[in-house]
Amino acid sequence: MSKWDKLPNQETINKTVEALAANGINAKFVQNGEEARKEVFALIPKGAEIMNMTSVTLDTLGIAQEIVESGRYNSVRKKLTSMDKDTQGLAMLKLGAAPEWVIGSIHAITEDGHVLIASQGGSQLPAYVFGSAHVIWVAGAQKIVKNNDEGIKRIYEHCLPLEIERAKKVYGKGSSVNKILIIDKEVKQNRIDLIIVGEVLGF
Repeated sequence: MSKWDKLPNQETINKTVEALAANGINAKFVQNGEEARKEVFALIPKGAEIMNMTSVTLDTLGIAQEIVESGRYNSVRKKLTSMDKDTQGLAMLKLGAAPEWVIGSIHAITEDGHVLIASQGGSQLPAYVFGSAHVIWVAGAQKIVKNNDEGIKRIYEHCLPLEIERAKKVYGKGSSVNKILIIDKEVKQNRIDLIIVGEVLGF
């Protein structure tokens, strides 16, 4: 097992949850994926406009499929697949950048309460930074690291090679880290919810 897939002890998890809360992020620890699913769908109102960002974690837990296919939500991703990039490109950009709700995952969580997200194109970042009124992240506890520097190392040493493999299978080409978002603090109260799961999920 990679050192980046090691689950931290409960004391470290508790410390991280407290630090995230101090930085304006509502963080909660749950034991497993099933509990995480329950937490997610308790947060999202029926009929809400929501964009699920590309996420191995959400796919693994069946959350992405539920949002897109259940009919209980106004799925932005489903709408985007029916639009034409050539004639509706700008409208598609706006939809993805500022949905009412957005859900995804992250690449590192620091013990002092910061969150790091890497991206090739950056499509998920506008909604996370400011565009969405409500942000939900689901992440395995193995993503907890000591600090920002260790978070950057995790992205390049662990996440990137695995994402390159995934992208080759899905898109027929590799990937790269072109943009890294670091959220040190959220100033809008109750805007971001982070569910930390006591299982190795995603990468």
